[in-house]
Amino acid sequence: MSSTPHSFEVESVLSQLSLEEKASLTSGSHFWYTQPIERLGVPRIMVSDGPHGLRAQPDTGDGGDHVGLGGSLPATCFPTAAAIASSWSPALLRRIGEALAEEARAINLSVILGPGINMKRSPLCGRNFEYFSEDPFLAGELAVGIVDGIQSRGVGVSVKHFAANNQETDRLRVSADVSMRALREIYLPAFERVVTASQPWTIMCSYNKINGVSSSENTWLLTDVLRDEWGFRGLVVSDWGAVYHRVPAAKAGLDLEMPPTAGSPAELVDAVRSGELDEQVVTDRARAVLTLVAKGSHVLELHETADLDAHHALAREAAATSVVLLKNDDNILPLATDRRLAVIGEFARTPRFQGAGSSQVNPTRIDTALDALTAAFPEVTFAAGFGVDDPAHDDVLADEAVTAASAADVVVAFLGLPGSYESEGFDRTHMRLPESQLGLLARLRAANPHLVVVLANGSTIELGQVTPHVKGLVEAWLGGQASGSAVVDVLIGAVNPSGHLAETFPLRLEDNPSHLNFPGDSGHVSYGEGLYIGYRGYDKAARGVAFPFGYGMSYTTFDYDDLQVSVTGSVADGTLAATVSVAVTNTGDAAGADVVQIYVRDPESTAGRPVRELKGFARVDLQPGASETATVRLDQRAFSYWSDLLDRWVVEAGEFVIEAAYDSRTIAASTSITIDAPPVAAPLSAESTLQEWLADPRGGEILRSGRHGTVAILADPEMVAVIGNFPMSALASFGMSLDKAQLAAALAEVSQQ
Repeated sequence: MSSTPHSFEVESVLSQLSLEEKASLTSGSHFWYTQPIERLGVPRIMVSDGPHGLRAQPDTGDGGDHVGLGGSLPATCFPTAAAIASSWSPALLRRIGEALAEEARAINLSVILGPGINMKRSPLCGRNFEYFSEDPFLAGELAVGIVDGIQSRGVGVSVKHFAANNQETDRLRVSADVSMRALREIYLPAFERVVTASQPWTIMCSYNKINGVSSSENTWLLTDVLRDEWGFRGLVVSDWGAVYHRVPAAKAGLDLEMPPTAGSPAELVDAVRSGELDEQVVTDRARAVLTLVAKGSHVLELHETADLDAHHALAREAAATSVVLLKNDDNILPLATDRRLAVIGEFARTPRFQGAGSSQVNPTRIDTALDALTAAFPEVTFAAGFGVDDPAHDDVLADEAVTAASAADVVVAFLGLPGSYESEGFDRTHMRLPESQLGLLARLRAANPHLVVVLANGSTIELGQVTPHVKGLVEAWLGGQASGSAVVDVLIGAVNPSGHLAETFPLRLEDNPSHLNFPGDSGHVSYGEGLYIGYRGYDKAARGVAFPFGYGMSYTTFDYDDLQVSVTGSVADGTLAATVSVAVTNTGDAAGADVVQIYVRDPESTAGRPVRELKGFARVDLQPGASETATVRLDQRAFSYWSDLLDRWVVEAGEFVIEAAYDSRTIAASTSITIDAPPVAAPLSAESTLQEWLADPRGGEILRSGRHGTVAILADPEMVAVIGNFPMSALASFGMSLDKAQLAAALAEVSQQ
C-alpha cells in the first residue's frame, strides 16, 4: 500500500475488528459520512447528492442535513438528465463526469450519488428530470458515459435507484408489481449495462418494493441478479431511509445503511449472538464498506482546485447540445440579430434551470436568456407576461406583453413549468402548461405571427395549445446554470441544434401506456402495460404522438444511404453480432450534427414484441456537403427477448429487420437479415399442448407416426384447431386417440432424444 496517512489494507483491518466494529461500519456515522475506525486508521469518507451538480454539505458538527440549498457548497449546475439525454452523446456525458469529479476532488468528496437511470414509465413522475429516458438502451449508454467520466478521476458514483422506482407517490411503501419479462427487458437493462461495462463503486437500492419485497431486502435483486449474474463487485447502499428491517436487508445483500439510525448496528450484533444471522454476513458487509473507503480515502489528502470558468463553459456547451428544435416554420430560426425583438416571459429573466429536491444545486453563477439576448440584439423589449406561481397580476402582465409583441419584428416567449409543478417527493397530476401561459400565447399569436416559444420543463408536456400558435418551438428543458446563454446560442445560429428527444411527447396524458395504472392504490401499482412503455407502447397501439422518440430538427438537412449489415458469430454459442453501417450526408448549407438511430424489428416472433426497439446510435458531425459512414455494432442481446418459459434470454430463428432512422417513426432505410438459432421451446411434458408437441420436430414425428395413438385425431384439421391448446394430459384423460399409458410411452420416447 501507499504511505499516505489514510491508506490501509482491507483484509488486515477486517481481521482485527470486533463484531461490534464490523456492524458499526454497515451504517453511516453522519448524514453524509461513513463510519470511521480510528484505532486502525480507517477514516470516514463523504458522499453527496450530485446527479447534475454537487450538493455537498460538509459536516458542521450537528451531523444533520440541510435539505435544499442550505449549507451546500457552490457547484456547477450542469443540465439535468432529462436535458442532457437529448444530446445522445456518451462522450459529452463523460466530459461532464470528469468535471463533476474535479469539483468533488476539490472538496475532498469521495462518492457522488448519481446518476439516476430509472425508466420514464409515466410523464407524471415528479422526478423524471433526474432520469435519462424511456428507453433502457439509451439510458444505459449515457450512464456509462458519465460513470466512466467520474470514476476515471478516482471518485465513485452511486447508480440509482435500483430498481423499478418510477413514481414518487407512496414511494417508500408502494409495491411495483411487474412481470419478470418487463423487468428484464425494460427496468433492469440500463443497470446491467453500467454494471458490466463500468463497475460503479456503489449501487443505491430504491425505496419501493418489487412484487411485494422491498428493494433493500430483495435477495433476488441484490445478490442473485446484481452480484451473481452481473458480477457487481462494489457496495450496495440504501437510498436515504430505505432500510425497513435491518437484519433481512443485511442477509439480502445491503451493505451500507444511510443515513444512520439509532440501534441499527446493535440489531446486527444481537442477531449474530442469537444465531439468527451468520457473522460471515456482517463480515462481508463490513468488507464492502472498507473496500469503498480504501478506494475513496485518497481524496481526503488532496489540495486541488476546480476550474469553475471552464466548467461553466462546458455547462453552456452541454445545454446548447441538449436543445431540441421541435418546429421551425418558414425557417424563422435562426434569428437575424438586426431584428426588433420582444422577449416575453418571466423565465427569460428568472430562469428555471434545475429541478427541486435532493438534486438541487447552489450554482456558481446563472446566465439569463434576457441578458444574452440584450447583448446580441440592438433593440430588445422585455415583458414578464405572467407571474411564476403568482397569478395576482397576470392580466396586467399579459397586456404589457401583447403591447410589446405588437411593436416587434419577432417575439420570443419563454414558457414552461413552475418549480411547484414537478419535484422529488410528489408526482404531477397533469401535463399542461399553466392556463395563464396558454392564454397569453394565444394573445401573442394574434398580436404578432412571428412567434417563437422556448420551453423550460423537466418532463414532457401537452403541446396541443402551443404548437398551432408558433412558427418556432424550442425545447430547452432544465438546462443548468448556463442554459440562458446556451439557448440564445441556438436561437441566433451560433450553435446548430442537434438534440433529439429521449422521450415521446404524447398528444394527451390519456394516450400514455401507463395511464390507467399510474400511480396505483392500496400500496400497489400494476405495471400492466408490461414492455410497452414510451414509444414501444405508442407504436404497438398505433397511437398518434405530438413528437416521437428520437425526434429533433436542425438548421441543415441529412440524408442516409447505403445501409449495410454484416453478421458474424452464432446464437448457439452466444457470439452473434451484427455490424451496421450507413452513409450520412449533410445535404444542407450549415455545419451540423445528426444522430443516426438503429432500430431492430422481429416481424414474426412467437412472443409479443414491440414494433421496433432502439439497439444502437451514433452522432455524426458534418460540414455542408460532407459525408461520413456511421457504424454501429449490435450484440446478441439486440435480437433477444426474455423468455419466461425458459427463464433466460433467447433469440428466435428467422427474419430481423434493421432500420436506420431519424426518429422512431421516420425510417430512412431498412434491410433484412436472417438469423439461425436453436429452437425456442421448453422440454415437452405431459402438460405441453398438442400444438407444442406438433411444433417440436421430435414430438411431432412421434405423434404423426401413430406409434402411441393420435393419428386419427390428426386427420381432422378442424378438431386439431379446436383442441390444439389442450395439454396432452387432458387429451389422455378424455381418451382422445391416446390414453395415459400411450402418453407415458410417448414421453419416454421423446425424453431419449
